[in-house]
Amino acid sequence: MNKARIYTAMLTLALFGACKDEQATNNDTTDATPVSNVPAPVQIPFTVIAEYPHNHTAFTEGLQYADGIMYESTGLRGKSVLTKTDLQTGKELQRIQLDGKYFGEGITVLNGKIYQLTYEEKTGFVYDAKTLKQLQTFSFPNDEGWGMTNDGTNLIYSDGTDVLYFMNPADFSQVKKIQVKDQYGPVTDINELEYIKGYIYANQWRADIIYKIDPATGNVVGIADMKNLRRQTGIPPMEQATDETQPEVMNGIAYDAATNRIFITGKNWPKIFEVKLDN
Repeated sequence: MNKARIYTAMLTLALFGACKDEQATNNDTTDATPVSNVPAPVQIPFTVIAEYPHNHTAFTEGLQYADGIMYESTGLRGKSVLTKTDLQTGKELQRIQLDGKYFGEGITVLNGKIYQLTYEEKTGFVYDAKTLKQLQTFSFPNDEGWGMTNDGTNLIYSDGTDVLYFMNPADFSQVKKIQVKDQYGPVTDINELEYIKGYIYANQWRADIIYKIDPATGNVVGIADMKNLRRQTGIPPMEQATDETQPEVMNGIAYDAATNRIFITGKNWPKIFEVKLDN
């Protein structure tokens, strides 16, 4: 996740050609030796099925498809919004602007309500999914809020570490937490989330990778290496972004359960892509 307080530092590194080091991830392990008893995850191929328009100024932090609507939360203080959009046309149907002190983060839709995290404010919001009317606020103890999804019962969120937290949507108490790990150990920078057929699919900040995570154990059971997606679809490499208005990290996974479609996008990407993974 391109967090405001370190954006400048990362940009400087990128301009000096060090972006490859910044994009190193847990599965870049050519010379690594497994250190845990977690089985090696299955490699998940991807195919681009279709593409749809996406607001290229949307600094995407949360994405979910529900009841024929694409819901999206964007970040940056003073620019954070929650929107409802028509997938086919990209037409914005409704939006609300967050107070300027909040940096919008992950969202999820559960039982007719939208739950939204904020970045460093330890505050969450609950909205009516039809009207976007704010119903209440809630707090969470983590220093940061990143991605969010749900399993039909509990809210599930990430905070940029290797831990995922399960939260009761009624009283916002913690139900449990799991550590995300693969055969090389903890997997950090877990970002935007989506619950698909009993598994948690997750972006990793600064990497064109999607992890498939077992919610019972935290084990990574599959990895989709999406590095070629940019080349195939014309999205510029992340290191070419010279400011926060240009196409940035892959961030955004949404699932249409009715038609078994997976959608992905990124910060300031001009397109949403329907992809075939293992769905």
